[in-house]
Amino acid sequence: MKLFFTTLTALVVSVAASAQATSWKLDKTHSVVKFSVTHMVVSETEGSFKLFDGSVEHTKADFSDAKINFTIDVNSINTDNEGRDKHLKSDDFFSAEKFPQMKFESTSMTPLGGNKYKLTGNLTIKDVTKPATFDVTYGGTIATSRGTKAGFKATAVINRFDYNLKWDRATETGSLVVSKEVEVTIKVELDKAK
Repeated sequence: MKLFFTTLTALVVSVAASAQATSWKLDKTHSVVKFSVTHMVVSETEGSFKLFDGSVEHTKADFSDAKINFTIDVNSINTDNEGRDKHLKSDDFFSAEKFPQMKFESTSMTPLGGNKYKLTGNLTIKDVTKPATFDVTYGGTIATSRGTKAGFKATAVINRFDYNLKWDRATETGSLVVSKEVEVTIKVELDKAK
């Protein structure tokens, strides 16, 4: 009987160890958050957010059960045009004073084969939370003298009107000066927690 309980205890400890979560923190100096939007129908305007943070936690080696949290400081928006940045922070768009953060919390990370994933979760901009889906490319994991690192690229197209970023003005042809669709690209390098 004693041997049975010893074996059972060892099995429980082994299972618990194998299911232990692996945590990663964002290497902000090697990560970027960018966006692009069509302007005047014929061109694109790009921008980025300079301040952001995020974490990843998973128990499966393939990241398929990853829990991802990401926040962006809206006031750090940068389009290389001070007047435009001020307009984007205003109530016409982000209302940054009232809603200083955007947030994303994952609900699933589905492997599609190879190094591709479909990441879904809840995206909060201003006072609106809606489901959002990102196409993710896993760049791999590498052990370095500075610890273990992993890389991911996530892209999505978001309708800004869904999040009450509804400022618009029509061109002479009736099209919007700034399109509804915003292409978002997030490239992250992660450091494995020790």
